[in-house]
Amino acid sequence: MATPTIRLGQPSGWKPGMTKHEQDDAAAPRLLIRSATEADEAHVSALWRASNLVTSYNDPSRDFHFARAKEGSDVLVGVDVDHAIVGSVMVGHDGHRGWIYYLASAPTHRNQGIGRSMVEAAEQWLRNKGVAKVMLLVRETNTQVVEFYTHLGFEPAPRVVMQKWLEEGDD
Repeated sequence: MATPTIRLGQPSGWKPGMTKHEQDDAAAPRLLIRSATEADEAHVSALWRASNLVTSYNDPSRDFHFARAKEGSDVLVGVDVDHAIVGSVMVGHDGHRGWIYYLASAPTHRNQGIGRSMVEAAEQWLRNKGVAKVMLLVRETNTQVVEFYTHLGFEPAPRVVMQKWLEEGDD
C-alpha cells in the first residue's frame, strides 16, 4: 500500500490582478489529500456515481478495492474541513507510464480548485514512484473535461486505443 499523499490548500482572499491559478488557490477550501481507507469506499463510490464516471460495465466498488490492493496503484481522496470526501482520483502505473482514473470533485464543490489539487496529488504520487509520464483517457461523450485537462498541461496524444475484454462485458 502506498504512503498517503498530503497537501493542504491554504484559503486566502481574492485580489485584483490574480492569475487563474491564483484565483483557484484563493477559492479552494482547505483540503487534506490522503490515501483512501477501506471505510472510504462507499463515499468514494457515491462520489464517482454523482460525477457520472460509472458506466454499466464499471463496478466502482471492485475498482476501488483492486486499486488499493496493488503496490502500483492507489485511490487518493480530498477531505474538506468538515471531514467530507469532496474529491478523489485513482492513480497507478505500469512501470513505464502513469495513469489517472476516476478524477472527481463533488458536484457541490466544483470550480474551487479541488480537481486541480487531486491531479497534482496524483502527479506527485507518480513522481514519488519514479514515473515520468502521466496519461489519462477521456470518453468521447465527456468532452467538457478536455478543456480542464488542457488547462492543466495535458495534450491529446495521437494513439489508437484498442481493447479486448478478458471477462464478459460490453461497451
